[in-house]
Amino acid sequence: MKVLIIQQKMIGDVLATSVLFEALKHHYPQAELHYVINSHTYPVVEQNPNIDKFQFFTPKHEKSKYKLLKFANQLRRENYDVVIDVYSKLSSNIIALRSKAKTKISIDKGYNVLIYNHRFKHKLKPETNAGLAIENRLQLLQPLNINSNSIKPKIYLTDSEKTSAKQYLEAQNLDLNKPIFMIGVLGSGHNKTYPHAYMAQVIDLIVNEQKDCQILFNYIPKQESDAKAIYDLCSLKTQKQIYFNIFGKSLRDFLALTHFCKALIGNEGGAINMAKALDIPTFTIFSPWIKKEAWNMFDDDKRHVSVHLKDYLDTPYKGIDHPKELKSKAQELYMELRPDLFKAPLEQFLRVH
Repeated sequence: MKVLIIQQKMIGDVLATSVLFEALKHHYPQAELHYVINSHTYPVVEQNPNIDKFQFFTPKHEKSKYKLLKFANQLRRENYDVVIDVYSKLSSNIIALRSKAKTKISIDKGYNVLIYNHRFKHKLKPETNAGLAIENRLQLLQPLNINSNSIKPKIYLTDSEKTSAKQYLEAQNLDLNKPIFMIGVLGSGHNKTYPHAYMAQVIDLIVNEQKDCQILFNYIPKQESDAKAIYDLCSLKTQKQIYFNIFGKSLRDFLALTHFCKALIGNEGGAINMAKALDIPTFTIFSPWIKKEAWNMFDDDKRHVSVHLKDYLDTPYKGIDHPKELKSKAQELYMELRPDLFKAPLEQFLRVH
């Protein structure tokens, strides 16, 4: 059996969808499994032993219908038996439509009824602590007689990557015998970023609770000014324990550094999902317009904890179908999620870890 799984766009999505490969390999060890992903997301699934081949969707395919069709025709020649389209947008619809697969599986979007012979509606409520992001993906395997709803995404680092990260941290005078915390200081966008002043208070609280801890910031060079603004808002005591210039210069570098951290604390997004896939404890601050039930994967209020405005104030959420309706009010609502509201669960998390 030859299977193509399509999951374009975001790192968190690509990582979440990787659970399908583990389930497939477990039930069909001889199956050949291919993965269509955006080229920039490759680092989170690199070295994954369950994926036999990557098919990279690049910016040129997004910009040119001709190149997209050429890419679809290239995949057609692979003669897949099964196509599982987790993305289900125009580009992936074209790939699925052009394929020779007799079994085509996707989410139910109404209009795609003529393309896929198995379609599934998203669940509204999770049945396990795996969360909707995992459960909604795993249900796509039911036509292949696979029933599972709780497989954790995993990231695979090489020994050399771990060794390089360890040597780098030690060269920068970090003590690996003392706790290191990675802070996701910035979200993927302004409306997914906890207010700078509040984030600084959170970091101060961490240092106050874990007095000998060492703090790393997760940011990329173009975000340096925003990260520095948060650093400047921290107390002088806290600033002394922040190693601001230590950060991963590539995504794989970031993953290797995170491997040595006691926990990752900060904004919900790809970094949190990657930490979970590395089996690193997480404390997540959700944006008010993101559906917590979808992405609070494997929360157990111990190793993985998350907070959302709706946990403390449900008034803004009355009479709406989805938190996304509040996206335009993100900053206003963020101000309601004061750090003191979740001080107790954060302190408890820090005591455990």
